[in-house]
Order: sequence, then structure tokens, then C-alpha cells
Amino acid sequence: MPESAPGFAVEARPRHEAKPADPCAMVIFGAGGDLTKRLMVPALYNLSRTGLLPEKFALIGVDMAQGTVESWQAHLLDMLKSFVGNADGGFQIDGIDEAAWARLADKMSYVQGDLTTSDVYEKVRAALEEAEGSHGTRGNAIFYLAVVSRLFGTVIDRLGEAGLTDEGEGVGGEPSFWRRVVIEKPFGHSQETARELNARILRTLKEDQIYRIDHFLGKDTVQSIMAFRFANGLFEPIWNRDRIDHVQITVAETVGVERRGKFYEETGALRDMVPNHVFALLSMVAMEPPTGFDAASVRNKKAEVFAAMPAASPEWAVRGQYGAGVVLGTRTKAYRHEPDVAADSSTETYVAMRLEIDNWRWAGVPFYLRTGKHMPQRTTEIALRFKQAPAAVFQDTPVTSLRPNWLVLNIAPEEGISLQFEVKCPGPVVDLAAVKMDFRYNNWFPKEPNVGYETLIYDVMIGDQMLFMRADMVEETWRIVQPVLDAWAEKKPDFPNYASGSDGPEVANEMVACDGNRAWRRLSPSMRK
Repeated sequence: MPESAPGFAVEARPRHEAKPADPCAMVIFGAGGDLTKRLMVPALYNLSRTGLLPEKFALIGVDMAQGTVESWQAHLLDMLKSFVGNADGGFQIDGIDEAAWARLADKMSYVQGDLTTSDVYEKVRAALEEAEGSHGTRGNAIFYLAVVSRLFGTVIDRLGEAGLTDEGEGVGGEPSFWRRVVIEKPFGHSQETARELNARILRTLKEDQIYRIDHFLGKDTVQSIMAFRFANGLFEPIWNRDRIDHVQITVAETVGVERRGKFYEETGALRDMVPNHVFALLSMVAMEPPTGFDAASVRNKKAEVFAAMPAASPEWAVRGQYGAGVVLGTRTKAYRHEPDVAADSSTETYVAMRLEIDNWRWAGVPFYLRTGKHMPQRTTEIALRFKQAPAAVFQDTPVTSLRPNWLVLNIAPEEGISLQFEVKCPGPVVDLAAVKMDFRYNNWFPKEPNVGYETLIYDVMIGDQMLFMRADMVEETWRIVQPVLDAWAEKKPDFPNYASGSDGPEVANEMVACDGNRAWRRLSPSMRK
């Protein structure tokens, strides 16, 4: 770790290290899928490399594809090697840690079968019993649903029918062994389907067994939002409607739909990103101080944010779809020309909307959200614009107006926090310049290979649900966006309406401009301020 950044001193404190999780087995349904290869297993490898994977651990892959544990291991290792040294893959190291990989590979087994039939779950039961005997997992098990969303309910039903979700009776209310289920997004396709899925899985599982995962919340910067707000007396007193003019949350991607055309045609940008990723960021920045740093206290405060949000108005929501253009110097094709996409597709690849939170802290403060594909640069950020100071004190000087102050929480690709404010230019003339103070995590802390799932998987293993959505929270987020989904379903849009590599459709700029003459922060690298 650097001793300090230029011009700053840092207080040296002992670093508190996490302990390895309890013994357990992890069963991945969809072991041959992209999520498992690109994110799940690399994250488990990183946990093994950093000593956080339990010594008594087993990894059981379940998939319809024919194969052996040896072929599965070889395929996973090839994928892992392709990530090493690749910053985008989360691996900026020189080579594979052979010992760390061996520790993980030695604990793997493979089950082939159809996830909709009951016989495969008997094979899973046998694999868990073998893992308990061979690896000392003590009966603890995590079932990870890395499958298409339409199978969520079916897999959980089959697990329940096989008795695999039953926990052992212990003393003092704690089970003698535990069973937990991790569910990927999208959790539902609408408010109604989210309610139906919650009701269905809660017939088999208790809420404390369910981990609805959002990999955005595995990023250190997202988790640091609470520390930044609540551990510093400087910021929390101005974190309200008296000082903040508005908030912008941006999740911009340079990639297009890639090979996910079939999935994206059924989902679109709003369903794919807003009720989960974007709202996860919103809840962290808007929540009230919790009574403690525990799962129940934090999730209660996040739930209060969603409960205080009126449903989104279709008049304050914009959708877009990318046409052909140039992204990062490469010519790209229109969404409608992507594989598995309809030639007259009405699916949005961009969404922007205005929301409000009707409580004492935020009443009257607009929250502008936007997310899109084929943007000019990849960035995820939360930007708070403060109300401008009066310029009257600068009369009879060259200063005619004051620029706004921005506090920006950078989530990706570079994690950090920046603050923009005005200073006097050197010299005898009273003139002002906007300057920016930048904190970057990489400048202060050692960079560890990370794909975003390490913290979340570790939290599942230790039973910490703080970073996971609760049933009521999921249903509230769908309630908020449902009127927009309904309105869009009734009217065919005029697509495409923005060029790849641009900041998005012009109507999104118009939406913000007509709301108090505000403007989006620019995404184009050459035009960022």
C-alpha cells in the first residue's frame, strides 16, 4: 500500500483480515454455462488464492451436457487462463497460482442430468453425501442457480421435493447444518411475475435461506458508499434536499448485445438493469443511517427508500435503441442487425427516467437514472450536484456565474471518489476556475484480482444477507417501474433513435433540460468535465 498520495498523509491502521468461511459444499446448477465459466469459478479461485475458501469445501457442477469432472476442470482452467493478465476479466496477475487452482480442482465433482426431472436431484443428494464424507462439509450446502430465469421456480420445487432444502435441527434456534439458495437476476419479468416467483419459492424456502444476488453490490466502491456517508462527519450533514440539487446515476456500457440477442429480446434494458443494478446503487446513496451495520438494519433502510418512491411516470421515462455507429474507434452495427434480434425489434437498449423519493431527506430532489449499450465509454457512477451558491458577492469582477459543485462516486471501471469545486485563479484579477480532487482506490490500496462475485459468495458462505435483496424489496422495485413497462408495451417506438458511440437519444437530453434547465453529465471522453 502506498504510504500516501501526493500532498496527503494517510493514517496507518492495522488491516482486519477476514476468516475462511464455514465448511460447505456448493452445487452450481448450470455448471457449463457462461456465468459459471466467466465469473463463478474465477471468483472461487480468487477466494482459494486469498485463503478465504473453506479448507473443508466441495464444488459440485450440475448440467445437462455430457461430461466428466476431468473435462469440466480442463474447460474451466482454459477459461481461467484466458482471463489472467486481462484487466477487463478482473485478473491483473502474471500467471495461474497452481496451488490455489489445485486446492479448488481437487474438491470438484460433476453430475449430468435434466434439471426438470427428479432423478438428477437424487444424484445431487448422493454427491452431497460423498462430499460430506470426503471433504468434511458437515452437511452445509449452497445451491447456486446459474440457469435461465424460467427454471428458478422449477429447480427450487425439485430441491424441496427431494428434501435437499431441509436444515438440521440444532440448539438455540440455530440449525445443525444449513441450506442456502442463490438466485441470479432477473428475478421476475414484471411486478406480477416477481410476486408469483416470491410466493412460489417461499413455499419451499425461508427468507433467510434465499440470496437474491446482484454482482454490482460486490464492488468495493458500492459497499464503501455507506462508509463514506456514515463514517465521515463532513458529508452526511449536507446529504439532503437542503444542499443537493439532483442526483444522476449512470450505468453505461460500450458493448452491445453481443451473443445475448435471444435473452435481450425478451428483457430489454429496463428489465435487465433498472430494478436490480441501478436501484441497488440508488438505495445505497439514498438510505437513512441504519441502527447497526448488520443485514437486518441495512436492508430495512433500503426497503424504506423503495417504499417512499412513487411509481415512475411514463412521461418522465425515455427509451432508445442503438443504430450503427463507431464505438471506441470500431465501426459497429445496429441492434436490429445483431444475431437473434428481430429486424423490426422494439426492444430498448437504453433507458433514462426521473424518479423522486417522498421523504424528509429527499423530497423535491430529482433522481435521474440512465443505462445504455454502445455508449462512448464504459462508466458506472453516482453524481450528486449541489445547489449553486449565490454569485452576488462577485459583482464588479469578471465572474458572471458560478459552476456547480459535483461529488462523484465512481464505481467502474476505475473505483474512486471525486469532488469538483471553484477556486480563485492565481493573479491580481478575481476570476474562478473549477478544479477536481480525485481519490482512486488503486492509488491507496493494493489491487487484488476480482470479478465482482468474491465478496458475495463469501457472504453466502458466512450467512450474511446484507448485500442481497429481500422479497419485499424486489416487489417494490418492480412496482416503481411497472407503469413504464405497461405504457411502452402499448406503443411501438420509432427505433433506432441514437447512434452507437453517442451519449444516447436526444429526447433524454430534452427530458432533463425541461426539468429545471438541468443537463446530463457528458459521457464522451473528450467532452467530460
